[in-house]
Amino acid sequence: MIEVEVHNSLLRFLRSHSEPQWPHHLTMARLVARALRLGRSALIQTGFPAGAYQQRYRVSYLMPLLLRSQPAIVVASASVLEHLRLVEIPRLQAWLETDTPVENYSRNADFRGLVLAEPDSWVAGCTGADAQLHNSIPTIIDGADDLETWTRQHLTACLQPADWNELMQVRSPLAELILQARVQLTQALFRHPANPYECYLLDVPEREILQGLFSVMQEMGENIEPAGWQNFWQRWESGGQLKWAQINRSIGSFSLFCAPVEVASVLGKILQSRPVVLIGGALDLEAKAPIFRETVGLPELTSVKFSPDRQNELIQLYIPDGLPLPNTPEFQGVLIQEIRTLLCVSASVPGLTVIAIGDVPLKARLGAILASEFGSRVRVETTDVGENGILVTGWEFWREHQGKFKAPHLLAVATLPLPSLENPLVAARVAFYKEQRKDWFRLYLLPSALNELQRAVAPVRESQGVVAIFDNRVIHRSYGQQVLTALSPLARIDYLDTIWLMQG
Repeated sequence: MIEVEVHNSLLRFLRSHSEPQWPHHLTMARLVARALRLGRSALIQTGFPAGAYQQRYRVSYLMPLLLRSQPAIVVASASVLEHLRLVEIPRLQAWLETDTPVENYSRNADFRGLVLAEPDSWVAGCTGADAQLHNSIPTIIDGADDLETWTRQHLTACLQPADWNELMQVRSPLAELILQARVQLTQALFRHPANPYECYLLDVPEREILQGLFSVMQEMGENIEPAGWQNFWQRWESGGQLKWAQINRSIGSFSLFCAPVEVASVLGKILQSRPVVLIGGALDLEAKAPIFRETVGLPELTSVKFSPDRQNELIQLYIPDGLPLPNTPEFQGVLIQEIRTLLCVSASVPGLTVIAIGDVPLKARLGAILASEFGSRVRVETTDVGENGILVTGWEFWREHQGKFKAPHLLAVATLPLPSLENPLVAARVAFYKEQRKDWFRLYLLPSALNELQRAVAPVRESQGVVAIFDNRVIHRSYGQQVLTALSPLARIDYLDTIWLMQG
């Protein structure tokens, strides 16, 4: 059977190459080979988030793909696909002495070998008019942690300021009406009080302005052009949509967005119509991944969750007790003092320090305060940071750019990255869960926070450094144990000194 051939080939390959140590190579390779042979779907949690230890597990699923003679699709981010195309696949093919064709994904192509697909192209192909074309081809989704985000991004329709100008050119007889609608929308949107996210759900009057414009254009007896407006209007008319505006107060412009509240109804049809192997780092705290499966519309399937390597992936975790909770007025002052003390203690320890803060105004304030004391070592959301620098960053920036830094020896977490209900888009998704009578905290806010936290901590595991969390909800809330489980393997420390900080 293919499982035996894959096992033996991979074992010989690992013995002849100095691969990064990971105890699950052979198990994962057999699981993928079995799924390919039977045409059944499977879900694998590797034990570390997407983006961490990039080279570790990919040889385990590439081996069965290159040894079989049938086509297969690999869906992954552009950076991962480039790594596969330039590094992993060539060295495996050279060792196996195979010449499996490696192709780029195309919606209408008749595939013969290994197909590499970026998420947006793949989702487009699976939801287009010819969606059934590749249903029988096994698909590996590498980085399934981002699958929901990839799908929602593809299904999001957007109108930028330039789209209004293009519409007035295409529909010149209606140019005055279009301009009037744009002015009315601008006035209505800029009456919203400012918030840190500068995004606002469209109120009834704002929706009526757009609806009126669309109705007039339809009455003209022609399709709405250009294509961007057609796409937006089709999404607008669909049910279960979030409709919002992002505004730029400095230049007085806005962009409109329309996206589905949930993607399980779309993703479920895609994933259940073909054999798929979903590979992610930290999809769910449970091996069977019930919350993740509900999010992406998957039924029960073969699921495996590998345990992290305690010897090589242990972090030191410091959670000082007695701090005010984040929703109290005293918290910010105490947090700033705690971080100042932390930096003073670690001043003699070489290496990068990262301070993760989700609160946008607090991030700017803390950056300014620390820069006045620690000088040019302090940077706010930039990749231009010295080896012994202090990076103050939001969660999204750190997630997107952490691969550009050396592994930090210290990560300070101001508060848990729970999506803020002050963000209108978060509030709207919570309202959707409430309407469905579902536990919005357990199904949405907490899984989002745990996934973000695990990704943020992943580079610290490389240095076996220290993570300091100043959010006492980890200690005093019932879900705190789930946070600690997500951060495992860890060793709790009660105080910070240079001994702990030097151990990494």
